[in-house]
Amino acid sequence: MSDIEDVFGGSAEETKPETEAKPDADAESKTSVVTEHTEEVIPGETEKMVTETIDEDGDVVEETTEVTRKTVKRTMKITETSATTKTTTLTTPAKLYGKDLSEYDDVDVESLLAQLSPEEITILAKEVDPDDNFLPPDQRCGYECTKEATGPLNRKQLIEHINKQAIETPDEPEFEPFVQGKVRGKKWVPPPRDAREIEAEEQIAIDMGEEYEHALNDATQEEIIDLAAILGFHSMMNQDQYHASLLNKGQPVGLGWDGITKSTQQKLFPMDPPNSTDVEESIKRVKDDDSKLIDLNLNNIKNISDEKLEQLFAALPQNEHLEVLSLTNVGLTDKTALLLAEAIEKSKTLRVLNVETNFISPPVIVKLVQALLKCHTIEEFRASNQRSAVLGNKIEMEITDLVEKNSSLLRLGLHLEFNDARHRVAAHLQRNIDRIRKDLELRLQFRFFNNLHRKSTRIQ
Repeated sequence: MSDIEDVFGGSAEETKPETEAKPDADAESKTSVVTEHTEEVIPGETEKMVTETIDEDGDVVEETTEVTRKTVKRTMKITETSATTKTTTLTTPAKLYGKDLSEYDDVDVESLLAQLSPEEITILAKEVDPDDNFLPPDQRCGYECTKEATGPLNRKQLIEHINKQAIETPDEPEFEPFVQGKVRGKKWVPPPRDAREIEAEEQIAIDMGEEYEHALNDATQEEIIDLAAILGFHSMMNQDQYHASLLNKGQPVGLGWDGITKSTQQKLFPMDPPNSTDVEESIKRVKDDDSKLIDLNLNNIKNISDEKLEQLFAALPQNEHLEVLSLTNVGLTDKTALLLAEAIEKSKTLRVLNVETNFISPPVIVKLVQALLKCHTIEEFRASNQRSAVLGNKIEMEITDLVEKNSSLLRLGLHLEFNDARHRVAAHLQRNIDRIRKDLELRLQFRFFNNLHRKSTRIQ
């Protein structure tokens, strides 16, 4: 066993503690971990090994070697014991209305709830926080309707019932009748101002010079009002005083700094007389191509039948003198407007066409604008305030494309909602106006130089 002791440095059955826990001051039980090592030697077998060698003389010599093997058996035992440590943290105890709640920490809430009746649980459930996000909204409200539904909801009937109940409910009578000039309740009195603020305001003084001081001291109230109007002090005067000063009409009588202006009387304009144009006579003159009929105004005549409008539009292509046609508020529909579009394509002298305030749909308005491309004489076209207040993006883009192809149109009366369409139309119309203006200037210059050339030729 001495060999074993030399190998392992100790006795074969020696027990050595490796780790040991130190006692804690706040621990309820001690903790220790012990590790045991047990080593046991088992005798082994002896083996013989024979080796053959050749000596110096060349003879074969056999050598026998005995080898003894020993087996060491090691046993390890680990013992562990658990420990419980109690930790105390000094914190502020929970309180409700000044009462310490620490005594309820060990109370079993489930057992208390099991002792409550369903009615008591319902009452307890109503006492909830309305701002608690963990509860659904229908459970945060303490009101619960216990009535059964009498039938399906009829919103119109419910509103009528509420209005009827409001009308039939008498007003609450006043306990004290109203007396004019009598002050009810406590009258508000502004708090006294600080003496330092008053002194600071009194010390503010503007030195404008003796000349200006003398002029302002001797000025009348009307002159000061005129001066305030010139300087733009609108808050120092009312509207009538301001306009009277600007127009140099003199100040109104009885209106000073403290005067109360009255509302300006509205100007009454007489109603426009009804349109007395004879429709049948006008249609006949258009058919006969009357040279004196240049402007035809049928506005606000509401008894024009579709047959008369069809006759008028059928006579337009043959007329060579009519330049202005106004059909505002005559009940023009899509059916008759399509006939008008066909007549526009064949017109030779028409310059202004007005079909505002009618019942034309947006697609038919596109047809009318498209017809302007074939009629190179129309310079102004108006078709706003129709049955559809909004044309839509698609219709506006189609109208914009058609207008940009028209080189003779100068004014367009249509309400375009989208900025892109509105800007493109305005830019194209401005280009048409500039081109016509340049053409007119060139024509005038040509006529001027042509007349000079003729005069010089006559003199020679």
